Amino acid sequence: MRTSDQLRQIRKSRQRFKIAKTINGRCRLLIHRTNNHMYAQILDEAGDKTIVHVSTLCKEVKENIKNGGSKEAAAMVGKVIALKAKEKNVTNVVFDRSGFLYHGRVKVLADSARENGLNF
Repeated sequence: MRTSDQLRQIRKSRQRFKIAKTINGRCRLLIHRTNNHMYAQILDEAGDKTIVHVSTLCKEVKENIKNGGSKEAAAMVGKVIALKAKEKNVTNVVFDRSGFLYHGRVKVLADSARENGLNF
């Protein structure tokens, strides 16, 4: 019997394989979720350099949220990452959910980033 983390790692590798085929020079919006925090970063197309990063631990996000593990916090992270990406002239990205299922906080973060100008 596999643990939930092992299953997530399987989904992650399967998704990264598909992303590698379709990236076409776009940057990658990588997210990570824990029980208490949300993390998002935009990596260049080679995947070796971080262009922008935001988490619920960052000052501009932490001031506006009550709890780092809530949907409101995820929405704030999505908004801030999109605004910072605009400053760096990044608008088209590929969404990498790191094997997490696309619902709850992951979906809220993605929707918030889309509303604030990121295209994926």
